[in-house]
Amino acid sequence: MKKLLISAASALMLSAGGAMAVDHNVPDVAFSFEGPFGTYDVDQLRRGFQVYSEVCSACHGMKFVPIRTLADDGGPQLDPAFVREYAAGLDGVLDPETDEERDRKESDMFPERVGDGMGPDLSVMAKARAGFMGPNGLGLNQLFKGMGGPEYLYNYIIGFEENPECAPDGIDGYYYNHTFQVGGVPDSCKDANGVKITHGSWAQMPPPLVEDQVEYDDGTPATIEQMAYDVSAFLMWAAEPKMMARKQMGFVAVLLLGLMTVLLYLTNKRLWAPYKGKRH
Repeated sequence: MKKLLISAASALMLSAGGAMAVDHNVPDVAFSFEGPFGTYDVDQLRRGFQVYSEVCSACHGMKFVPIRTLADDGGPQLDPAFVREYAAGLDGVLDPETDEERDRKESDMFPERVGDGMGPDLSVMAKARAGFMGPNGLGLNQLFKGMGGPEYLYNYIIGFEENPECAPDGIDGYYYNHTFQVGGVPDSCKDANGVKITHGSWAQMPPPLVEDQVEYDDGTPATIEQMAYDVSAFLMWAAEPKMMARKQMGFVAVLLLGLMTVLLYLTNKRLWAPYKGKRH
């Protein structure tokens, strides 16, 4: 048993050492919806939707998100008439009853993008990526900061940089990204053990944004950082459209549990008051 405990402790120390060697956490980003009382910023969601529809939707679909939710409370809250017009302007959809293509309706999902050069679906991307981890394999960062999905997306979008010195020519057809950890790495950027010496890696996706790529209706300057910030918040809403309702329900549940705890305590005191302190 003693040998087993020593072996387990040694394995834990080795894994912790490996975790400490490389920090894959992304810089934290303050979003309005964070925390138990945080809420989505409607104006930011509208700007993020504009970035998605004018830029990202060319290569990325959202096949699990109903278009009608753009008008729902807790989301961008767009005019239902605009949502219907927007849906009709998207790619047509094959009607399963008539087996013919028809205009897309607001009750349909966002289109999906498939084929060469198309990127992954963004419906739940903000929940599928983890920006925070550790420390040392414990997961405490995720406990206190959350998964960090929108933070990861933000840092990924702004994370495209010039090729590092170890590979000034990079990889043909790929782009170096400081945040991206699982892409290709040339041999010149690996140590003797085959481990990459760069923080990031090369992604097939080119930098998606340039300055003033969109013109915000509210006059907000369309810097790369601002557009990345807005579209990351929008994608978080796409993955968690009922977050505000869930937070409200949780708050009410905590209040009811607190009230029940007080009532049970007082009831217990009243029931046992005649018997406590007496000697038998």
